[in-house]
Amino acid sequence: MARKKNDSPAADAKKPKQPGRFKQMLQVFDMTRKVDRTLVPYMVLALVASLVVAILLSWLILNSPWYGIFLGLAFGLLAAMFILARKAEAAAFNRIRGQQGASLAALQSIRRGWNVEDEPVQLDPRTQTMIFRASGRAGIALIAENGSNVSLKLLEKERRSVRRVLNHENVPVHQIIVGDGEGEVPLHKLPSHMTRMKKVLTRDESAEVSRRLAALKRSLRQSVPKGVDPMRARPNHKALRGR
Repeated sequence: MARKKNDSPAADAKKPKQPGRFKQMLQVFDMTRKVDRTLVPYMVLALVASLVVAILLSWLILNSPWYGIFLGLAFGLLAAMFILARKAEAAAFNRIRGQQGASLAALQSIRRGWNVEDEPVQLDPRTQTMIFRASGRAGIALIAENGSNVSLKLLEKERRSVRRVLNHENVPVHQIIVGDGEGEVPLHKLPSHMTRMKKVLTRDESAEVSRRLAALKRSLRQSVPKGVDPMRARPNHKALRGR
């Protein structure tokens, strides 16, 4: 049987090998450890605390420490991995902080509960200031990446546009400014801030809102001067996964 052209050894050699899951975890650990020196102490503390508690309980209940050792190691490793995941996520947010499109990357890390527009809904061509939008059972969220006057004007412009297509006055429109100032939401807290919002709409009402917002979808590329591409301002979303 003739060998296919794409199956040649040279072609196979050119294919980059994906690192295994364990190697990926080591890469995440090494990268996070370099930017957060509290990672190792917290992971060790979680492991030791789990061991101590499990051994004590095993000794008191079963009069034997051996079951506690196995359970303590298992729960300790789970706790250490949880700490690694949280700190790796925080480190990833710190790496993209200040970049245009960082808020969109944070929004897209929300697993469920919000429908996030994958393009900015408002854009200032001169400053490349962008506004992003998401909808869910908590209402509509308009997100600005800073508290500048340009951002505030774009927020208000988008709020008026949204209100024009809504027929339910009880649909809340949340205006969120990302930043570290008073009344602002830090970038790394944006996903948790939105997931904690009170749900005021039913699933049917939320779906109706999404359908009405679809009427506002427009291509910003048509209104942006040549040479300015808002989508090129996006950060690399792989950074949020620690890769």
